[in-house]
Amino acid sequence: MRSGAESGAPLEGIVVADFSRVLAGPLATMTLADLGARVIKVERPGTGDDTRAWAPPSSKTGATYFESVNRNKESVTLDLTDPEDLELARELARRADVLVENFKPGGLAKLGLGYESLAEENPSLVYASISGFGSEGGRNLPGYDFIVQAVGGLMSITGDPQGDAYKVGVALVDVLTAKDATIGILAALTERNSTGRGRRIEVNLLSSLQGALANQGQA
Repeated sequence: MRSGAESGAPLEGIVVADFSRVLAGPLATMTLADLGARVIKVERPGTGDDTRAWAPPSSKTGATYFESVNRNKESVTLDLTDPEDLELARELARRADVLVENFKPGGLAKLGLGYESLAEENPSLVYASISGFGSEGGRNLPGYDFIVQAVGGLMSITGDPQGDAYKVGVALVDVLTAKDATIGILAALTERNSTGRGRRIEVNLLSSLQGALANQGQA
């Protein structure tokens, strides 16, 4: 992964601590990187992001799945179960302008990396959490794209005239959620320019899908 956005880019000077993996979170942080932010991706030692192993297909440098949502980032491996590495992760979060995570709801808070504890030391932090079904009633449900396609109603309007439903080929719900997360982060950064304070943002796959159904969902 290469680093160093072009000078004069819109988000030049913004530091993003990326604690996300797979698709929705990494796509959101890659968009921020493409806009000029310095994105530091935190990965597990040894294996890294899950999608590094999701091949074939592969290019000369790795799995194309991973490469498709992780360009323009820097990467560091930290074992969050190790006290020294965990302290390094907290230091990164304290210095960041934006933190993006898609752990199970409450997962980072147990490690002292939740919004409330970080905002005490870094009140200007924009903290974005991405989940499958939100942090309340659906917090323990598995947040897989194809499950949300079914539960959220997308599969009910795809398929053939005989009534067989089909999953959309691309993990579309993850992509939509990434776009919503990016919009929320950019709005919070704009607000911070006038207030000096950050904000917590929560997005989830189900809400993003239902919003994307637009007129069909309204009907």
